[in-house]
Amino acid sequence: MTAEATTTVDHPYDPLTAEEIHQAREILEAEQTIDEGYRYIKIVLEEPPKREIKDFEKNDTQIERKAFVILRDSNEKTNYEAVVSLDTEELTSIEERPDVQPSITLAEFDECEQTVKNNEEWREAASKRGVENFDLAIVDPWSVGHHLVPENVDRNRRLAHAMSWIRTSETDNGYARPLDGLHAWVDLDEMAVVKVLDRGTKVDDVVSDLEDAPYREEDRDLRDDLRPYNVDQPEGPSWEIDGRKIEWQNWHLRVGWTKREGLVLYNIGYEDDGEVRPIIHRASAAEMNVPYGDPDPNHNWKNAGDIGEYNIGRLANSLTEGCDCLGHMYYFDAVMNDVDGEVNVVPNAICVHEEDYGTLWKHTNWRTENSEVRRNRRLVVSFVATVGNYDYEFNWYFYQDGSIEPQVRLTGINSNGLVDSDEDPTSGYYEMLAPNVKGMVHQHFFNFRIDMEVGGEKNRLYRRQNQPVPKGPNKQIQWDGEEAVDDINPTGAAFYADKTPLETEKEARELINSLKGRYWQVEHVENTNRLDQPVGYKLVPGENVEAAAQQQSSVMERAGYIAYHLWATPHRDDERFPAGEYPNQNPGGDGLPKWTQQDRSLDGEDIVLWYTLGVNHVDRPEDWPVLPVHPASFKLEPVNFFSENPAIDVPPEHAIKDIHARREQKYDDPDTVAGSESDDD
Repeated sequence: MTAEATTTVDHPYDPLTAEEIHQAREILEAEQTIDEGYRYIKIVLEEPPKREIKDFEKNDTQIERKAFVILRDSNEKTNYEAVVSLDTEELTSIEERPDVQPSITLAEFDECEQTVKNNEEWREAASKRGVENFDLAIVDPWSVGHHLVPENVDRNRRLAHAMSWIRTSETDNGYARPLDGLHAWVDLDEMAVVKVLDRGTKVDDVVSDLEDAPYREEDRDLRDDLRPYNVDQPEGPSWEIDGRKIEWQNWHLRVGWTKREGLVLYNIGYEDDGEVRPIIHRASAAEMNVPYGDPDPNHNWKNAGDIGEYNIGRLANSLTEGCDCLGHMYYFDAVMNDVDGEVNVVPNAICVHEEDYGTLWKHTNWRTENSEVRRNRRLVVSFVATVGNYDYEFNWYFYQDGSIEPQVRLTGINSNGLVDSDEDPTSGYYEMLAPNVKGMVHQHFFNFRIDMEVGGEKNRLYRRQNQPVPKGPNKQIQWDGEEAVDDINPTGAAFYADKTPLETEKEARELINSLKGRYWQVEHVENTNRLDQPVGYKLVPGENVEAAAQQQSSVMERAGYIAYHLWATPHRDDERFPAGEYPNQNPGGDGLPKWTQQDRSLDGEDIVLWYTLGVNHVDRPEDWPVLPVHPASFKLEPVNFFSENPAIDVPPEHAIKDIHARREQKYDDPDTVAGSESDDD
């Protein structure tokens, strides 16, 4: 069962509607000459300053509705940023930005592919690899970075680095046969190939000599012993959704969307004793980077920033009932613009549903034989984006115990290359996926921007980690006039949870340390719980990895935010993206590394946490032809925020459904194997 989201605007953070995108374009074109050489990179909500939002929520003060527009003039090779007032229907400002490159658009993806396939030099090189039908080739325009562009290619041009593969049919796995060693650099303004480089072939005929790697349903023999699994919610879901506001199990949040970040969540709070207590003001995955470690010159340049360089929201999937989500779903559409400024809608881009997640809490009193157990149900707000060969699922889980888990699931098809008989498959730079096909070692980094307001905006940040105590006599004290020894750790087992304040931006640059149990805690400077402890939330790392690239590398220069797992800054409206506003073809230095050089105070400030989540990917044949989902996440958990376990009042299953009737119905079904399933009592 599904429900469609409304298109009304109820809050200043609600994304632009289709009508507003159309209106913004009309207003702009009424005051500016926009010819065919212009591309609308984005038409999005100009998010109001945080102070205005707070005033609106407190006093119902009206906020002017505005659109922010980025234009690329492909004839003049320059860019413009415009702000349009939708209320007064006028162009508020327009500014030229000549020295930056906006993100690559979907239209440029399509046009770049056809441009390369029509190029005679590329065709000649592809023919050497056994390609005869050029229509079956696929070409992916990778972002070029900055430092590894060939010397005879002007870095000031709007560029893409095109990589190619060949299919054997329209529907087969196009990434099974890489045209490795064949490179093309394309000017996306002129839509012209400016350089083709052929580094030579490693397989004489990739069409005949490489294997198929089918994955589609109709191309595989499927197992036939999997029985139906139905998620049944006959009384509907437990949430209430009004416009873009969700209420579920005491949680309150608003669902937003940007073309760059995709899913954005606002005003996350938890209702406690009738009061919605603030926890997070704004949260999103703000940037990502995928550096490759293989020194092979065909692949050593790869370092895509999929959010900032491609606009991952624009690459969102239309989610499918029964496949991407199970149970009762609620969908939000993603309303965006295309390069002509026309409205483009991705239906069902955001899915909201509930999941069972095992045991929430349990205790058995062995003396009375009483057992109390509660099932753990979580709310999922998610979207999925496909970036060329890779697919990324972004899930935000909300739990009944007051915790939040942002998660990324990585799947899709690995970027790959070819090897010949002279290469050493045990080098560690790559692993074999199939005969002659390698997957290069690489890392994925996702940076989450989390604008905290735990109990309000005045917060402090602490590092928490285990601290051992030296064994044996610790200090001398006086007792009745005689000296005595205070041995506070006679067994050597004592340790405590150290709490160190991180008072400035430079102090807050931190790496994880799971061996010490390190996590970070945000507390309010004034608000306390009934035990007189400051209310707080902690950020608990899960899987993570240190960046393997050298500090002097092009990777670290352009994506310096991956140098640390935790960053913290005082809130600024214009500090939104950890690699800067325009990372595409940027030489680097913008964003978090630049901002935190100021070493601003964090003590009692409106703190923004930036958490870098890293995944190390050493490929294996089990990742081929499609990578099984690899989940990676971290959690935000309450500390002294509540007076007791906030999930203590969750009812047991027998209180919300007739378990005995369900059991009788199940075993009356002749297709049910007795004893194969069980319900909780």
